[in-house]
Amino acid sequence: MTHRVVLTGLGAVSSIGMGVTEFTAGLLAGRSGAKDITSFDTTGFDFARGCEVPDFDPKDWIGKVPIDTIGKATQFAVAGARMAINDAGVDLDWLRSRRGLVSIGTTDGESNELDKMVGVELESGRAAVSATAARKIPATRLSLAIAREFGLVDVEATTIGTACAAGNYAVGYGFDVVRAGEVDFALCGGADAICRKTFTGFYRLGTIAPDNCRPFDKDRKGILHGEGAGVLLLETLESAQARGARIYAEVLGYGLNCDAHHQVAPNQDGVAKCMRLALDNAGLDPSQVDLISAHGTGTKANDVTECGAIHDVYGSAPPRTVSLKSMLGHTMGAASALAAIASALAIRNGFVFPTINHVETDPECAIDCVPNEAIAADLNVVQNNGMAFGGNNASVILGKYPVAA
Repeated sequence: MTHRVVLTGLGAVSSIGMGVTEFTAGLLAGRSGAKDITSFDTTGFDFARGCEVPDFDPKDWIGKVPIDTIGKATQFAVAGARMAINDAGVDLDWLRSRRGLVSIGTTDGESNELDKMVGVELESGRAAVSATAARKIPATRLSLAIAREFGLVDVEATTIGTACAAGNYAVGYGFDVVRAGEVDFALCGGADAICRKTFTGFYRLGTIAPDNCRPFDKDRKGILHGEGAGVLLLETLESAQARGARIYAEVLGYGLNCDAHHQVAPNQDGVAKCMRLALDNAGLDPSQVDLISAHGTGTKANDVTECGAIHDVYGSAPPRTVSLKSMLGHTMGAASALAAIASALAIRNGFVFPTINHVETDPECAIDCVPNEAIAADLNVVQNNGMAFGGNNASVILGKYPVAA
């Protein structure tokens, strides 16, 4: 027996708003999180804009796990999980009495903490590096800290390292185990914190934009480095109905593949295949999709390749296709999880969030990216894409619940 799987709790830690209410307001306003980076010394870079989470105080969200023992990405993950749990209206005794899954995706794990540790060693010598600092580094902390914070002792806690598609991977895994009845709930998503190592890597690749991220624009110049977390609470439809829970959307299916084409260059055929896998898994025809939440990084190569794949799947008149990264920057492992949250909010509240900073669409993209201003729309089905290093692709399909007759 399989179950229908629904989203009943959302936790968004982002540069444009914390939690459902602020994040929704940011989406509707087309808010930009872009500012000069303050997380590390940017001396030596010609430009260093990014989308940092402002005014984040971990003490607001974390009560049990000692804050000085976990890094910033882990703090984001725990904060997102607390938001999702509170938003779902479940008390902790309910969660603790059930079998569950905690699955968090990431690109960097705690590389920002590694940056700091290396800095201490270079400045003061190896002996000055504390054991506590070293213990923050393992990426497994992102999911384990959630289990510990909330006293979840009957869960599988796993961290997924498929980089910029990892949030969708986590949601897909949660969908599988909840649908199969292997667990009663799943806390799934992604988290990452801005770090010097990753910013420098993208900077050296020439893919960092000097000012703003402009996906699909003919004059786009690349990504902005972002940070944050997105965590979603998944449960069966029967469970949600028994609790009288608010349902944001239903998870209809997902697709994953690795085309192994190139470390950083996406492959059009691989992306198209992944999107078709997701549609097949959901039992949908492309004509039934109302909106695509694109990976949409704002680089020359990604946007042309992804739009080519969208045209391969959807033909000459694809659904509206938007990029959340125009507002949040590239939040790495959190990106597709935050985009899944944005998609669920769009379905629930009847709007399409815009692609901001847009002036003129690149003819090689040829999509309606909903430039600059949100619009009202009745959405039944949204496809949410995530693409990552090495050709790892993941696409999740969300649908309205209840589906209109």
